[in-house]
Amino acid sequence: MLNRILEWDRETFIYLNSLGIEDYDGFWSVATNISSWIPLFVLFFILILLKYPLKEAVLMSLSVVALAFFIVLATDFTKEFVSRLRPNNDTDINTLIRILRSPSNYSFFSGHAASSFSITTLVVLFLRKKLPWVWLFYLWPLIFSFSRIYIGVHYPTDIITGAAVGIGSAFLFYSMYHRIIVPYLVSGRP
Repeated sequence: MLNRILEWDRETFIYLNSLGIEDYDGFWSVATNISSWIPLFVLFFILILLKYPLKEAVLMSLSVVALAFFIVLATDFTKEFVSRLRPNNDTDINTLIRILRSPSNYSFFSGHAASSFSITTLVVLFLRKKLPWVWLFYLWPLIFSFSRIYIGVHYPTDIITGAAVGIGSAFLFYSMYHRIIVPYLVSGRP
């Protein structure tokens, strides 16, 4: 069963990666760069600050930052533990694919997918009752994650697993926020 999944993963990756068009390489290279999305992060924090009292907004923002650190640690630990080669480093397929970046660390699971889906999900959970259009923010993790296939550094299962870990972690942090921080806010303790 695992061999069938890995075979599907490789074939799907090669197919999706081969859809790349040189004219769009610049777009996908920018889209895959985390610093390109800094204005979106700023918007996330501004919206939280605008929609909640300052103390609550700061605690929500700190929860988002704590989640981001957690995801980085979980991703790094898992990549080292699983030690799956990235497609760009796999000599069996790297001559068949388009490679725009060549990181040397491991592939499973995608930190880009995990971090973008976790941050977006937590922000959406915080803002969904205040901004009905907040679901549009999911365009970011979709573009950000797909860019990793386009540039040749992640398999689809890396992306799918990263997204699942990110979303699950966001729900965990949201639950912890409501169990630990909200009672503190309600009681008004210093």
